[in-house]
Amino acid sequence: MKRFFQSVERDQSFKKMTIKPPNDAAAGAAAAAPEPPVDGDDAWREPSKFMSWNANSLLLRLKKNREELMGLVQRLDPDIIAIQEVRIPAAGRKGEPKNQGDIKDDTNVAREDKQIVTRAFSALPLSNYRVWWSLSENKYGGTALLVKKRFNPVSITFSLDAGTNKHETDGRVVLAEFQSFSLLNTYVPNNGWKDDEQGFQRRQKWDQRMLDFVSRSSKKPLIWCGDLNVSHEEIDVSHPQFFQNARLPGYMPPNSEDLGQPGFTAAERQRFSKLLKLGDLVDSYRWLHKEQEFDCGFTWSGHPVGKYHGKRMRIDYFLLSRQLLPHLTSSDIHGHGIEMEEKLEICAKGVTDTCRILWERSLSYYNGAFTSLLFSRQA
Repeated sequence: MKRFFQSVERDQSFKKMTIKPPNDAAAGAAAAAPEPPVDGDDAWREPSKFMSWNANSLLLRLKKNREELMGLVQRLDPDIIAIQEVRIPAAGRKGEPKNQGDIKDDTNVAREDKQIVTRAFSALPLSNYRVWWSLSENKYGGTALLVKKRFNPVSITFSLDAGTNKHETDGRVVLAEFQSFSLLNTYVPNNGWKDDEQGFQRRQKWDQRMLDFVSRSSKKPLIWCGDLNVSHEEIDVSHPQFFQNARLPGYMPPNSEDLGQPGFTAAERQRFSKLLKLGDLVDSYRWLHKEQEFDCGFTWSGHPVGKYHGKRMRIDYFLLSRQLLPHLTSSDIHGHGIEMEEKLEICAKGVTDTCRILWERSLSYYNGAFTSLLFSRQA
């Protein structure tokens, strides 16, 4: 789903937290020996600051918006960055099996693209992170998980299915297990407009697999983040009636619950409710933000020209196991619709140089909103 979003600075988006050393010796032994801590305040802690971002082509963002991206990461300083829609093809020649954990480099163009990514990840602040890729066979989909080098996941897998390390089709999953929790980063398939294999049926199969995933017994709480491609409640869209009545010209779904904007059909929302209930998961943003915030409470914005102008949805989430709620500190969205650029431009005309500088800095353009999560956990 194409996005028209730009980043927005938030004051005090993250506050530094301290977590006591873990006392689970068995869990500690299962992980690799952690690197020496930089300072005493951060010694032996697990990740507590998270950022999620649908990049809508990470390569394009690194080409056009590298400085803005680096600045945002430096400012927010998350422990973990979960990225969706990296849109970088997996390694492997045409017609041969692909290595979805590595970037394609078998052509001149591919090598140049890989060098752009490699250089960016070799420079601060991204050089502070290790990265795990799950890529598609072409420039579509794909996810990545960046973890600060001071932290050592117990395991990293790339599928919703238990007992396998195979990657999902289109690289839609990175699952990281830590000593006290698991983190799932997903790029969920769009529902589409039709009842076919690339539309309703694909999404139904995915949602069923997610039900199976959350229903499997686990001793560790879950943080599930990413582009989940669904707006759960009416408060999560700007114009509920518009989205409920949206349809593909000349096509009527066989079932009335499949009618509407992909991501806001009754069928999708009902399945999402079932997922939350079965997994005992809580929408962290809505838990803390009870009222709708029109300027900064959505993560998808329609094209600035046409009938979707001003129409917005919240389809990116941090879902938490309910037992983590007492430690939740903040859950925020760092972005707003690109149509705000027009309003800011009008407001900036004829004002002082100082106002224009602030306005220019606020127009760093991204095709997706960043979402962030902060919580403190005592081991």
